[in-house]
Amino acid sequence: MPVKNRFAELLPEITEWRRDIHENPEILFETHRTSALVAEKLKAFGCDEVVEGIGRTGVVAVIKGKSNKSGKTIGLRADMDALPILEATGLDYASKTPGAMHACGHDGHTAMLLGAAKYLSETRNFDGTVVVIFQPAEEGGGGGREMCEDGLMDRWSIDEVYGMHNWPGKPVGSFSIRAGAFFAATDTFEVTMKGLGGHAAKPHETVDTTVMASNAVLALQTLVSRNADPVQNIVCSVTSFETESKAFNVIPETVTIKGTVRTMSTEMRDLAAKRVPEICEGVAATFGGSAEVNYMKGYPVMVNHEEQTEFAASVATKVSGACEEAPLVMGGEDFAYLLEERPGAYILVGNGDTAMVHHPEYNFNDEAIPAGCSWWAEIVEQRLPS
Repeated sequence: MPVKNRFAELLPEITEWRRDIHENPEILFETHRTSALVAEKLKAFGCDEVVEGIGRTGVVAVIKGKSNKSGKTIGLRADMDALPILEATGLDYASKTPGAMHACGHDGHTAMLLGAAKYLSETRNFDGTVVVIFQPAEEGGGGGREMCEDGLMDRWSIDEVYGMHNWPGKPVGSFSIRAGAFFAATDTFEVTMKGLGGHAAKPHETVDTTVMASNAVLALQTLVSRNADPVQNIVCSVTSFETESKAFNVIPETVTIKGTVRTMSTEMRDLAAKRVPEICEGVAATFGGSAEVNYMKGYPVMVNHEEQTEFAASVATKVSGACEEAPLVMGGEDFAYLLEERPGAYILVGNGDTAMVHHPEYNFNDEAIPAGCSWWAEIVEQRLPS
């Protein structure tokens, strides 16, 4: 069952939607224009219900099949938000908002789900109900959590939920997926080392926070090399080192380091949450100072459900001819919150030989649209056969 002809016909129209969204990126929950555009199109498609303002700026629409003997409801989710990145693509439809850019392809995800919604509204060749979910603030804001807390799953009696992300480096329109843990939990930490500042020529009269923090940066790597089981997946990265001093001859009173820990299991996540404060406080005490540690839990591990993953892979194989097993991804994805609420699966669709996501030269590949739309539509028509 190859790409549906209807999506080949709709490709110019869907591409136009995608490029309009790309040109007008909005960050986190500020997706007001995008959300309005999505709602307007869903209403024009003839969806049975369109609701705005779920999870602050999320949009939800209901499409009923020709019958509802099954009584089942499937949710399909796309993210809408952009990133705080200055675009460097040089495209004629590049971002018109300085410092904001669709550098992760959420413009493409939104356009593909809109295309699928248009098709499903036209054909309704399924037995049951489809809920299309357009989510804000995937990029760090937890929009998926906000929509769930706003009653997304219970209000529309969603039984299963499916999501998709484009993936640079994979052939255009190809698919890959894996069951179980797929995307990592994304926790962060901020540590303020406190000592006694003073003149750089008299270090013996100070408690040197720069030396203290430097040792903490190195000691934190033992979380991975000496605390974690070597066969487990865990990454600890210190990404920021800041002092209040700009002078060459001043030992600062405080130094702040920031970073992230990525894990694939509750066991490793809990270990990191325990050891990061212990390591930093211990290092600080060794040098006669103290450490104030703020360890912040972010997105949980995104776990694909076995049965739904097998089904999603079979649909992808019918659409594109094959579906590979995807590698583990140490990046985060807040579709994890939806999969904690309901069984479902998340799949990757190839974006071709493009810059990687979150790069200022990245661009979603419009050639992937027919495959992505077809996967959405086939998920519905095969899971809810009429």
